Amino acid sequence: MTRSRPLLLESWKFPEKRVTEKHFILATAGHVDHGKSALVKALTGTDPDRLPEEKARKITIDLGFAQLILDSPEQPGVRFSIGIIDVPGHEDFVKNMVAGVGSIDLALLVVAADDGWMAQTEEHLRILAHLGVRRLVLALTKIDLTGSEEVVETDVREQLRDSPFVDAAIIKTSVVSGRGLDQLKAQLAREFCSLPPPRDIGKPRLFVDRAFSLRGVGTVVTGTVSGGEFVRGNSVAIQPRGQQSKIRSSQNHNCEVERVVPGMRAAFGLADIAVATPGKDGIRRSDVVIPIGLGSPDKNVDLLLERSPRPEPKRRVLKNGARVRAHHGSGNFSARVFLQKPDSVDQQETVLIRLRFDAPVFFFAGDRLILRDSSERATIAGAVVLDPNATSTRFRSLAQREFLEMRAQAPDDVAVFISTQLRRDHVAKRPPLLQQSRFSETEIAGAVNDLVKAGDFFVFGETVVEATWWNKVRARAIGFIDAEHAAHPEQTGVALLKLKSELIGVLPMPEIFELLLADLNRDGFTRSGDAIRRANYQPTLTRALQAAAARIRSMLGEAKVDPPSRAELAPDPISQQALRFLRSSGEVVELNGDIVLATEQFKKMRDSVIAFLRENNSAATSQLRQLLGSSRRVVIPFLERLDRDGITRRIADKRVLAKPS
Repeated sequence: MTRSRPLLLESWKFPEKRVTEKHFILATAGHVDHGKSALVKALTGTDPDRLPEEKARKITIDLGFAQLILDSPEQPGVRFSIGIIDVPGHEDFVKNMVAGVGSIDLALLVVAADDGWMAQTEEHLRILAHLGVRRLVLALTKIDLTGSEEVVETDVREQLRDSPFVDAAIIKTSVVSGRGLDQLKAQLAREFCSLPPPRDIGKPRLFVDRAFSLRGVGTVVTGTVSGGEFVRGNSVAIQPRGQQSKIRSSQNHNCEVERVVPGMRAAFGLADIAVATPGKDGIRRSDVVIPIGLGSPDKNVDLLLERSPRPEPKRRVLKNGARVRAHHGSGNFSARVFLQKPDSVDQQETVLIRLRFDAPVFFFAGDRLILRDSSERATIAGAVVLDPNATSTRFRSLAQREFLEMRAQAPDDVAVFISTQLRRDHVAKRPPLLQQSRFSETEIAGAVNDLVKAGDFFVFGETVVEATWWNKVRARAIGFIDAEHAAHPEQTGVALLKLKSELIGVLPMPEIFELLLADLNRDGFTRSGDAIRRANYQPTLTRALQAAAARIRSMLGEAKVDPPSRAELAPDPISQQALRFLRSSGEVVELNGDIVLATEQFKKMRDSVIAFLRENNSAATSQLRQLLGSSRRVVIPFLERLDRDGITRRIADKRVLAKPS
């Protein structure tokens, strides 16, 4: 019997285990010296405090960054790559804190057990809620420094009661003993299992939180990617400065990558742009990297201000014209607040406001931001952007107020944003419609189709129009055409320039006039040249005009090849009007400003010239004058008319047929 060869383990090829990586952003929050940075270091092994001053003072001053890798406890083969942003807790650096939490998926609120709930704990909680963060894990740090853990936990739970985070998990930890760190990681992993992936709406943005230069690389910016993906080699715009650049290199946590997606930290090497330095303009924190053509910044932005419902010792009054600092993305900007009533003050929970910035700022409709007082000592409220480009509108007008009120009731509803824009503006081009918003092109297209099916709007190619407004404009145009037909029955149609002049005040963009003409042309109207008329309209002459027309016909019929001058044919306004009618109805042909021929006579003369040239190939003007039996006064403009009509062509002093066939 033949012995089989032994199977060697090394000869087996085990299938590679596929790992799906999901990306999320987590940010810390909490009072100064409550152990946020120490907790990040214990979780990741990375010290997020990178500045010498931070090391010396032992507090976080600016943003710090780290990466945490967690396996999904519920989805085999899924791994979470978490970009952690560590924020400062001191009240002097709240502006840096806000710069770090603008595009996050989960917050890690840190409360020291020996200190409890403090001023910046409360302020950070309000900021997170204002920015739309809805998931939070609370880490109760320094738990080994308190002898009453249950009392501290109960107090913290009570503080969460009037917030979106009332059910947040509370994990007791100590970085000294290591207590609770594994439980905290497990809880974070469970949270990320329940979170939807960061939205990809095809509109990527990277809010720049650091900008610096590296030898051999050039300008480098870092930030959190949201809204879509960037690919190495992409051309990009830097807003609000409007400069263009190109992504030469791309990294995620020090690893070269070809593309970055929402939920990833990224570092871009940018071409053709410098870093801002004292006395020199350039890219800096507060700028945003976007694809080219995604919108434009504006100095005027209309918003819904939302105050926190949580009790506070003293609610700050907002006065019309007051100065504030608006924190958005990674930047903060100086602006003035304008209320709907100029002489009013506001303490309501929600109110419509306009911010007028000192310089243009780039927003999406639907973006959230934080308003703080001009001294940067207190947070006033949160706000959601309702109109990111409001310079062209009057804030206190009825139309703008209705527009903002409807959007304020549904700030996340794409159909409401589309319908409000079209009800205010009446017309919009489809590709740019809500381009500068937090809605995807698919969401926008779907909502437009639903609104069109409901009969609220019409679509003409790439243009969407409000149905009610369009029908009013159409009715006005039809009424004007009918009135012109009645007032001038001798005219063959209404001049397009005259109709356009009548409607110019109600048409928001010039190309809408062409759409209107096309719509009328499909429904009982005929466009001919530079005029339009009803399809069944027949021009008629009044009795006085009929007599003048008969006289002109008679004079042209008698004169045949040598007609009288225009001044003799139409010496008075009535005759001139009759002559215009005969010309537009095709009974006469105008050779120039002085010579008019009866159409039948013109055709006979034309046919004679064609026959002669076919037989003789070419002819001089004198030969053709003899052929026609007319004078040079008539023959010269007649032949020039044949040249313009493409029947003959002049070569030197002779005429030939333009097309011998």
